[in-house]
Amino acid sequence: MSGTGKSTALVELGRRGHRVVDTDTDEWHEWVTRPDGSREWMWREPTIRRLLSEHRDGALFVSGTSSNQGLFYPLLDEIVLLSAPADVMLERIARRDNNPYGKSPDERALVLEHLRTVEPLLRRGATVEIDGSAPLTEVVRRLEELA
Repeated sequence: MSGTGKSTALVELGRRGHRVVDTDTDEWHEWVTRPDGSREWMWREPTIRRLLSEHRDGALFVSGTSSNQGLFYPLLDEIVLLSAPADVMLERIARRDNNPYGKSPDERALVLEHLRTVEPLLRRGATVEIDGSAPLTEVVRRLEELA
């Protein structure tokens, strides 16, 4: 979910020496045309499978969401939902300067729609939920405890 603190937590985990991968890029995703003609940005299955199956040393923290992510749950030790209240998410999105997403009224409305419709799906698949509105040191501490 945009604005929950995923990128900030990844930066701090990386600074602490952990391997981190943000999959919200073209390297890890591709546009797939569904049978109904709609298009969806989905994880590149061979690339994600290789990442998860070949990692051996230390902790690996992977961030990102995709409709085909459930295929990879058996390869993960934990599935973390980093959540935050809508007002926190929208404030963070408005302040950030490293990602243009969520600046327009339509995108902000979509963030709120995803909070209503997508977050419950993510919560059902999660093994752990962490409050992303907590201080960064607390969020990262909780993540490191899972490693």
